[in-house]
Amino acid sequence: MSEPASRGSLLASLVASGTGFQVGAALVATRLVVDQAGPASLAFLRYSIAFLCLLPFLLLQRPWSSGGARMTLRDGLMISGLGVVQFAMVVVVLNYAVTLIPAARAALIFSAFPLVAMLVAALLGQERLTWRKAAGVLLTICGVAFALGDRAFTQGSDGGGWQGEAAAFLAACCGAVSSVSLRGYLRRYQPLHVSGLSIFASVLALAVLACAEGYFAHPLRFDALGYGAVLFIGVSSAIGYFAWLWALQHGSPTQVTIFLGLAPITAAILGILLLDEAVTLGLLAGMACMLPGLALAHWQPAPRKAV
Repeated sequence: MSEPASRGSLLASLVASGTGFQVGAALVATRLVVDQAGPASLAFLRYSIAFLCLLPFLLLQRPWSSGGARMTLRDGLMISGLGVVQFAMVVVVLNYAVTLIPAARAALIFSAFPLVAMLVAALLGQERLTWRKAAGVLLTICGVAFALGDRAFTQGSDGGGWQGEAAAFLAACCGAVSSVSLRGYLRRYQPLHVSGLSIFASVLALAVLACAEGYFAHPLRFDALGYGAVLFIGVSSAIGYFAWLWALQHGSPTQVTIFLGLAPITAAILGILLLDEAVTLGLLAGMACMLPGLALAHWQPAPRKAV
């Protein structure tokens, strides 16, 4: 790897780590309002706010092109479809999983996201599969398992079963495949345009689901803290998803998606700081696994000097 490419990859990793923290913070904020809104309605609000945040920049940055190539109708439809999968479908499938199995177990299974992304990227020739990357990804999954603790392995009240576990894994697969697929379009178009179009398409899909929950018949009412939480979730999602796509444009899928493992650990730490939750040995063990896992996934062997 050349020196400029190494610097770009390092910056992409730093940006991706920020998205891991953002997802974790959004999880904590969601916990504050989840009992005041249906899951589809909350997701609709989240990405509607995110799109409105991106809209002024979309209007200012014209034309929708990169390197002189304007976005074609076919590419636009494909990006829109991947956006619907990335947001609307993942939300629906993951929420279905949570109705069958404990949320912690669903989060643990969903942490397979970077493992699936690594395998899909290798199959598509976007990156080379190495034992170091595989070991790093597996270590971060172990870190998530330790951080979630016994909650990930207790039986749900409804019995759970393989259907909930399969749904959580399907959500991870949908997110991983759509992320890796979007990376191909990021070679031709700007991350701002790809993120704006995919989020807009997901808002349209989520509007249908929110309508089924009665959102438009009875608009949601939050308390003051709830409105602040929803605003934070929406604005941070706009920044986070744009940063996510920018990182995918400049880094490998594995080195970007692996930082999603930081989300549950960030959520646990914020829960301790903001919600008076207890520090657990599992969280400390999770952090002990997470750090070497991230290092292994990003480790690059030194080039051999010519003799």
